Amino acid sequence: MELFEAIYTQRAMRRLKPDPVPDELIWQIIDAAIHAPNGGNLQPWNFLVIKDYATKLQLQEYYIDGLNSVTRPNQQLASNAPRTPEEMERAKQSPARYLADHLAEVPVLILCSVRLEDVASTTPPGACIFPAVQNLMLAARALGLGTVLTTVIRHREADVRKFLGIPDGVWIGTLIPVGWPVGKFGPNVRKPAEQVTFLDRWGQGMPRDAGAPAKNRELAGAGRR
Repeated sequence: MELFEAIYTQRAMRRLKPDPVPDELIWQIIDAAIHAPNGGNLQPWNFLVIKDYATKLQLQEYYIDGLNSVTRPNQQLASNAPRTPEEMERAKQSPARYLADHLAEVPVLILCSVRLEDVASTTPPGACIFPAVQNLMLAARALGLGTVLTTVIRHREADVRKFLGIPDGVWIGTLIPVGWPVGKFGPNVRKPAEQVTFLDRWGQGMPRDAGAPAKNRELAGAGRR
C-alpha cells in the first residue's frame, strides 16, 4: 500500500473480529515499530504481545474499570453494571464501550512500554514509544489489520503491572488491540490543516502551497466530506 494512502485511510478500529491473526503478521508490524526514530538510537521500547484468553479477560476487567473511572457516573455502562434497555442500546452504539466489553475477544493485544533507565531525564517517555506505535499502526493498516491506540489501561497501572510482571522501571505507554476490522477503512475526517497550522508566530496563518501532490489533496478532501 502506498504510504499516503495508509496515512489518509487509517482509522481507530474498536470493533474487531475474534478471528486469529497469524504470528508472521504480528512480527511484521513489530518489525515496523522498531524502525521508528528514537533518541540516541537507544531503542528503549518493549512490546508485550498478549494472546491468552484468560489474561485478556483479566485485562478487560481492568479496562472496563478504567473506562468507568474517566466517564461520568451516569454514563457508566460496563458489562457488569445493571442496564436499562435504553442504556444497553447506547452501549451497543458506542465503539469505545464495545471495545471495553469485548476486549478479551480481540485476538491480539500489544502493550507498548519504555525502559526508563534508557531514556534521558529531559525526554518524556511518550516521545520514545509513540513514533514506534504509529509505525506499528500504519503497518497494520497496510496489511488490512485494525488497531486503536488506547491508554485506558493506565488507570489500573499498578494492578496491570503486578498481573503481567512488569518491573517498576518500565513505563506503560499504551495498549494496542489488533485484529481484523468489522468496519471498513476509508478517508478519515479531520479539520483542514490550515486551521491548525501557524507560521513563525502563534495565530499567524501559513499559506498553502498549491503545488501539493494532487493525490494527497484528493484524499484529504475526501476525509473532510
